[in-house]
Amino acid sequence: MQCKLPLFIYCSVCSDNTYYTGVTENVYKRFDEHQDGKYFGSYTFTRRPVQLIYYCTFTDISQAIIFEKKIKKWSQAKKTALIEGRFEDLPNLARKSFKR
Repeated sequence: MQCKLPLFIYCSVCSDNTYYTGVTENVYKRFDEHQDGKYFGSYTFTRRPVQLIYYCTFTDISQAIIFEKKIKKWSQAKKTALIEGRFEDLPNLARKSFKR
């Protein structure tokens, strides 16, 4: 489904060095809501301050949600590679290493 406004997938780093990933129509407004603690009980509420460190845009809401869900399942190392723009590292970070 196409939408008129762009949608943003964004990642923030929290004060405990964990990442929060979300989807929104207004990335800066949503970031301010996280920073201000607008939603008590949300993941970022007790992990403030947060810092917006990555975002990308989508025009298809279903694709945006699919990508957000994928990122949320990624390891910290894989999320860091995405944030740092190390796209060539993403496939290798998806592989599990088995100890013998």
